Amino acid sequence: MTPDRQRSAWAGALRTPTGAAAAVLLVLVALVAIVAPVALHGAASRVDVAAVNKGVSASHWLGTDGLGRDVLARTLVATRLSLELALLATAIGTVTGVALGALPTVLGRNAGRLVSGLINLLVAFPGLLLAIFLVVIFGVGERGAVLAIGLASAPSFARFTEPLAASVAHSDYVAAARLLGVRRHRITTRHVLPNVAEPLLILATIAVGSALLAFAGLSFLGFGVQPPAYDWGQMLNSGLPDIYINPAAALAPGIAVVIAGVAFNFFGEAAASVAGVRVEQKWIVPHRRADLTARDGQPAGTPDVGAAGAPVLRVDGLTVAFPSPAGPVTPVTDVSFDLDAGQITGLVGESGSGKSLTAAGIGGLVPHPGTAWARRLELAGIELQQLPEARRKAVLGTGLATVFQDPMSALNPALRVGGQLAEVGEVHYGMTRRAALKRAVERLHAVRISAPERRARQYPQEFSGGMRQRAVIGMGLMGEPALILADEPTTGLDVAVQRQVLDLLRQACTDRRAAVLLISHDISVVATLARRVLVMYGGRIVEDLPARSLLAGAAHPYTRALVASVPDMAADRGQPLATIPGRPPDPAAPPSGCAFHPRCPLADARCGTERPSLEPSPSGGRVACWHPRLSAGHKAPAAGSAGKGVPG
Repeated sequence: MTPDRQRSAWAGALRTPTGAAAAVLLVLVALVAIVAPVALHGAASRVDVAAVNKGVSASHWLGTDGLGRDVLARTLVATRLSLELALLATAIGTVTGVALGALPTVLGRNAGRLVSGLINLLVAFPGLLLAIFLVVIFGVGERGAVLAIGLASAPSFARFTEPLAASVAHSDYVAAARLLGVRRHRITTRHVLPNVAEPLLILATIAVGSALLAFAGLSFLGFGVQPPAYDWGQMLNSGLPDIYINPAAALAPGIAVVIAGVAFNFFGEAAASVAGVRVEQKWIVPHRRADLTARDGQPAGTPDVGAAGAPVLRVDGLTVAFPSPAGPVTPVTDVSFDLDAGQITGLVGESGSGKSLTAAGIGGLVPHPGTAWARRLELAGIELQQLPEARRKAVLGTGLATVFQDPMSALNPALRVGGQLAEVGEVHYGMTRRAALKRAVERLHAVRISAPERRARQYPQEFSGGMRQRAVIGMGLMGEPALILADEPTTGLDVAVQRQVLDLLRQACTDRRAAVLLISHDISVVATLARRVLVMYGGRIVEDLPARSLLAGAAHPYTRALVASVPDMAADRGQPLATIPGRPPDPAAPPSGCAFHPRCPLADARCGTERPSLEPSPSGGRVACWHPRLSAGHKAPAAGSAGKGVPG
């Protein structure tokens, strides 16, 4: 939500009955807390033995207490201390609970589970009983009560924060930050917590009312504020014995607790209707790794794109696995390929074929609890699997750029676009904030975003879809990446914007000599943009061929079926669109032999028992098939033909 829309939302919320009541009550409570201790201190503390326990009168609107002091004045004066203690306890509970709830996103899997179990245990314990237990430990009085109530409320904040933080931690922009090598605590404070700030602020607002009630209870029981100081709970304690003589002395502080609690609860309701609370933590000092930054400002171990004739990326035997009750499930199995500098390589296949997981395995972004390993995984000659974690993140953060499918999820909605681009320079190049922002503006200009200085100060939701995708590409180009992984970069964009995005990828490939792995469902785009195409099916590469051969010279039946399924202007509109019958294989129960044989019209007994390996094909590439296309005259059955199905 933009700042203007946010202000408009607040104005609209305050015009509702709940919002208006919240505003009026909070203003009144705040004024009383500020003015009453100054204006009424004398009346509240003046002892009058001649007016002990007097009822309501013109001189004492709510009567007097056991020492003849004015009950109304004391109730109003007690507002400041009651609010101060409740706000302080809420702040302690919020900070402690949020930190505890965010810990699982910072710690490893086992430690995170331990923290989650501790949170669940603490939430199961009644809050007021926990506060009484803690106040005995910390000691009676204001200080002990503040700590007790604050820590007793922390489990509820932790329980609320944990799932919110976990959901944000799986976002693409958090994955991008991990890829940059951003430390876990910085990811939590800069990327995770700002995006859960809105519901936490609402919960904290409502919690103030609960803290007021908790303080009143502790003071009433004698654990809280001690005489001669007094809050509403302590007044309840002293007024209750005389409730039948002067009920106002006991009811007045109780009514004050209710009014203040309702005010904060109403405000929480109004805040819940407003979207777009922003928390941008500008005070965070960027972490600079002295061991990863050379004196010239370039990260040590940055991949060299121009390394003599070696592939930019070498993948040998990449496998991605996920645990299951029946054993490991491997949606990507034994994938091998190389990418050369200055070359765009397409990766195509149906949904679920393993394309995105292959890219995630290369970048170390396989979602938990999945794991990825390979016999060899080299980026510009650097074997990534043999590096310490910190060094590997530094190499990936500078040598690899990722363009995600959804640019909105790839950009943190709680941070300005320029600040997100600048993070690369701050983390990996040791730049100052000013220098990194200057470079970010330059990169926004390089990806053809108009008025880059102004746009750098805006939030992602103020950008159009095409601008967001270009900004993501600009983020990837903040360094000098040797490899760009583009996962469906044109999804959801109109044709004109698609062309702009693809032109930027082509330009990066040409100008920077970067290798680009373009993952796409659009066969025609891949055929025109890429020099080489990898075709995946069932988690394996089934064909590797030059792009010029994709439309007319593919050797694998599945590749030919993919091409046949793409409509063109010459297609007969009276006929149904070509499809690939059947369903892709289930990674948890893959078929024996060739994974495509249940859908292939050319399959025989051998296809069902023996898995083919990649072998040279007539197209000039490699194909894994027992019945490849042997020549230009050998045609596979057309899409939609009778029999077992179309080659696909």
